Amino acid sequence: MCLGKINLRILMKAIRLQKSRPGLAWNLRVTSGFLFGVLALAGCHSKNLPSQAQSTAVPVVVTRVLLQTVPLEIHAVGNVQAYSNVSVRSQVTGELLSVHFKEGDSVRKGDLLFLIDPRPFQAALGQAEANLARDTASLNQAKAVLARDKAILENGELMAERDRVLVERNLIAQQDYDTARTTAKSEKATVLADESAIGTAMATIRADEEVVRNAKVQLEYTVIRSPLDGRTGNLLVHAGNLVNANDTANPLVVINQIYPVFVTFSVPEQDFAEIARYMQHGSLSVEAVPSQRKIASRGKLSFVDNAVNTATGTIQLKGIFPNEDRALWPGQFVNVRLVLAKARNIVLPSQAIQTGQQGQFVFVVTPELVVESRTVTTGETLGSLTVVTAGLRAGEQVVTDGQLRLIPGAKVEIRHS
Repeated sequence: MCLGKINLRILMKAIRLQKSRPGLAWNLRVTSGFLFGVLALAGCHSKNLPSQAQSTAVPVVVTRVLLQTVPLEIHAVGNVQAYSNVSVRSQVTGELLSVHFKEGDSVRKGDLLFLIDPRPFQAALGQAEANLARDTASLNQAKAVLARDKAILENGELMAERDRVLVERNLIAQQDYDTARTTAKSEKATVLADESAIGTAMATIRADEEVVRNAKVQLEYTVIRSPLDGRTGNLLVHAGNLVNANDTANPLVVINQIYPVFVTFSVPEQDFAEIARYMQHGSLSVEAVPSQRKIASRGKLSFVDNAVNTATGTIQLKGIFPNEDRALWPGQFVNVRLVLAKARNIVLPSQAIQTGQQGQFVFVVTPELVVESRTVTTGETLGSLTVVTAGLRAGEQVVTDGQLRLIPGAKVEIRHS
């Protein structure tokens, strides 16, 4: 302990004793003690001054403030959805003969998936084609009858015209002319009936042709092909089972189209104005990162809902991703980054930023190797870097390690990490 401090306590004790026992002897002792204490204290003070002036520089690690291009982003949690999905169902009733894929296979549009027993439909097609052939023959026969009756009608009309001339010349009886005219009218009615029969036969043939086309369609339905490029799910009906036409409760398999895919996510409604402003300059990029991966899948913003969800105060957005590497899977949760724009900002390592009573600050190293405390305003954190929106200039040096031993005005010694 410093001698000056000890004598100061002695001096204080002497003063208290003087108050309790006044007298000259005590005054001399007090005065002597006082002078001795002052001299000792002065000596102690003069001894300590050189050590304070020669304070040791604090070793620190520093980095220069950088001006970098960083993205302006909105972060959210999203859910992957298939671009489209189809529940494959049979459009005819019959026995499922065979399955031509394995569960989880990738299939292309038009690939064979199922085969239903075609024999009943082949028989129905054969019957329809036979009826068409029969009715076509009947039509041809009716046309032949019409041609014959037209010839008879033409002859009858000639005979009636001849008898008219003869009756006018009184060469035949009126009765013979009347008979010829009646016969011609009867033959004309027969021709009209033949033409009507041909119309009926043609209508029958058109109906037969529709039956044939329908039978062909039903036969085609026995071969079930993939309606899109995608990936098959669980096989829900196996070969040997009877399948029903348009069974909505029991699809044969569900196929999801996973390239491309959608990622849906929601953002707070207060971010909508900023999103809409940047959308006016073009399409916005969206990045999705599954929890088990570090590489982001990149897509484009494709949909913004037309209303805010009043229950949550959020608005739903949707991005479309090519997903050619199959990194995104329907139903998967992903971390989403909506990139609004890219701008140049001040960035520095996050460990350089300290928090005090006045807010966030950093220790800036001056060219004289003296630190000063600088209040800063921070923005987004990008990995190990933090954006600083106010308080620093590019090129300045800030302390990243050793802050606990620093106070404003302290001298520092820069060392390498």
